Amino acid sequence: MTVCPTAIPGRPFGRVLTAMVTPFDEDGKLDLTLAQELATYLVDSVGNDGLVVNGTTGESPTTSDHEKEQLLHAVVEAVGDRATVVAGAGTNNTEHSVELAQAAERAGAHGLLVVTPYYSRPPQEGLFQHFWTVADATELPVMLYDIPPRSIVPIQVDTLKRLAEHPRIKAVKDSKHDLLAGSEVLASTDLAYYSGEDPLNLPWLSVGAVGFVSVIGHVVGDRLRKMLDAFEAGDVAGAREVHNGLLPVYRSMNFVGGVIFSKTALRLCGYETGQPRLPLPGATEEQVRLITTDLWDAGLVLVNPDAAQR
Repeated sequence: MTVCPTAIPGRPFGRVLTAMVTPFDEDGKLDLTLAQELATYLVDSVGNDGLVVNGTTGESPTTSDHEKEQLLHAVVEAVGDRATVVAGAGTNNTEHSVELAQAAERAGAHGLLVVTPYYSRPPQEGLFQHFWTVADATELPVMLYDIPPRSIVPIQVDTLKRLAEHPRIKAVKDSKHDLLAGSEVLASTDLAYYSGEDPLNLPWLSVGAVGFVSVIGHVVGDRLRKMLDAFEAGDVAGAREVHNGLLPVYRSMNFVGGVIFSKTALRLCGYETGQPRLPLPGATEEQVRLITTDLWDAGLVLVNPDAAQR
């Protein structure tokens, strides 16, 4: 089985992973040079020990299969020797998901993120067979992505327990907001849990999560690591202090949305990654002002919000 560079016992994909945006140039084309620069920045300067590529925040619905494979090659080449590179490979088509998983393995990814099939609203048996089939398709470890706000259908506790029996299904990225369900799975399986909802990062640690797959990690990966370190050292008050300092960042991200927030926040912090692809628009002037104000409140930008320009 492929070994993730930052995997340790109980943490099969590392600790702090950012769901990386996909950089585009001024013409909206994939910019591989900028992608490598961004990946290097996120790992070496911001403090991430893993990256999720071609996920929701990576605008996977609007990138082609060829672009996904190119992007993975580029990111693995840039940081794959010192960070875990997890490839988003889930769709609502099992056969297509298998193809993406196999392409990700060829591109050198260390693991797969497989989202709950969306739109089709399959029953639990369909979810089980879908995830099992994708996990069977490669030798890569798999992180299940449970996000009913987008997929409608949650992965139920009993289904997660069954899926935990697959030797390559190692973890869950949880965006279900159900700490009780997660606690039941953690208590009865060896699955590792990663918080997939930044405002709940600290609460998830309290019930046994081992790390984060973050959006705000684009700009505060170092603070997320500090929060995780403090919590695991028994300094809950210190972890809470970091969490409270991130409240303005959580607020902006929730209000604007992950892709628009991330690309705008990176730009305000001096890192251009281009505009999102439609149907996601670029940030409005009001959204830029809101994000700037919140980043100012969090101590992340030195520009007076009143002077911020789009």
